[in-house]
Amino acid sequence: MEYTQLGRTGLKVSRLVLGTMNFGPQTEEADSHAIMDAALDAGVNFFDTANVYGWGENKGRTEQIIGTWFAQGGGRREKTVLATKVYGNMGTEGEPWPNQDRLSALNIRRAVDASLRRLGTDYIDLYQFHHVDRRTPWEEVWQAIDLLVQQGKILYAGSSNHAGWHIAQANEAARRRGSLGLVSEQCLYNLAERRAEMEVIPAAEAYGLGVIPWSPLHGGLLGGAIRKEREGGAARSGSGRSGDSLKNTQLREKVQAYEDLLDKHGLEPGEVALAWLLTRPGVTGPIVGPRTADQLASALRAVELKLDEGLLASLDEIFPGPGPSPEAFAW
Repeated sequence: MEYTQLGRTGLKVSRLVLGTMNFGPQTEEADSHAIMDAALDAGVNFFDTANVYGWGENKGRTEQIIGTWFAQGGGRREKTVLATKVYGNMGTEGEPWPNQDRLSALNIRRAVDASLRRLGTDYIDLYQFHHVDRRTPWEEVWQAIDLLVQQGKILYAGSSNHAGWHIAQANEAARRRGSLGLVSEQCLYNLAERRAEMEVIPAAEAYGLGVIPWSPLHGGLLGGAIRKEREGGAARSGSGRSGDSLKNTQLREKVQAYEDLLDKHGLEPGEVALAWLLTRPGVTGPIVGPRTADQLASALRAVELKLDEGLLASLDEIFPGPGPSPEAFAW
């Protein structure tokens, strides 16, 4: 496994991030434990989760599964750089009540303590804001975070799904307080979805944030979706938040060209999609969310895969990025 620093910090993390969103909803506890053991054995030390994972009535279940894994001992907690998130509503389904979501100082305080209980640990390495909260001033957010750092409950703060100007706003507010500010940004970024290159990634680089791409296979589209469809497999479309699917003719043509290119090189599409992200400036490591041990093994192979300049150029031809702003939309 290769390691890198998380943004401008001294924290060393693996170049793959183990995403745990499937633990509970799709992967049973025992299998989830086995995947985490395999990841740790392979050198993956960076695990990502969120307080809402488990979803619906089972919100918090994923953190609980990680907590029972930590409880097995064997240095599991000590070897793991643990990241979780706050923002989503953690109240009881059907019984809404104020201050159970977003980034108020009150909710942050309650959410941290609840995550610590579920995770069975006394600190969180990276505490991430799952979404921007336009109703709460950054001064309040940093007041809450600084206190948690002083209490030893968290070590670093990061963002997720923030725009470039949000990153600038957040870190300028932190600078005024003498706080460390955001050290990472978790954003949607992959070969088929490169809009983060316009402003988010330049802002992250300017402020020393490590970029942690989520959905690196774009909902499965970059994992050999057309081939799986042809072979009768259950190809996952890029539906939902990605907003794309193989029903989009233009996108389908690009995915077909992508798969044809990699067939010529004898390469697996999913592994190339991950390896491409590892070549991108500012990227710490993509989040992989394996549901099985085989999917984890495939992701691990991507770290060893080196893409030559000719192949990288061909990938850019199929999936051209918008480029940085303002050139992306102005002369």
